[in-house]
Amino acid sequence: MADEITIDDFLKVDIRVGRVTRAEPFPEARKPAIKLWVDFGAEIGERKTSAQITDYYAPEDLPGKQVIAVVNFPPRQIGKFMSEVLVLGLHDAAGGVVLLSPDKDVPEGARMC
Repeated sequence: MADEITIDDFLKVDIRVGRVTRAEPFPEARKPAIKLWVDFGAEIGERKTSAQITDYYAPEDLPGKQVIAVVNFPPRQIGKFMSEVLVLGLHDAAGGVVLLSPDKDVPEGARMC
């Protein structure tokens, strides 16, 4: 378990829902990954990221899917691609990444509470 944090520490992390608008293979990545473009609504807009989710997801299956992401990390260069958000997932027992997503449709940009 990680060190305890305060509620103020937790509230600094801006976690939002977005909808994947586009997804492409990312063959240049060191580990298998997919490039994602995610719409977080009018306030934040579309942001891009790469995710190592190829065990369970194909690019053609992702557009339209809602995902959960941290939107207030600084951008990070991954090869020639600039990642602007961190899409969240969990490792399953086999080590594959399963994306976090709401079980009901919610408005793009909704903040985790």
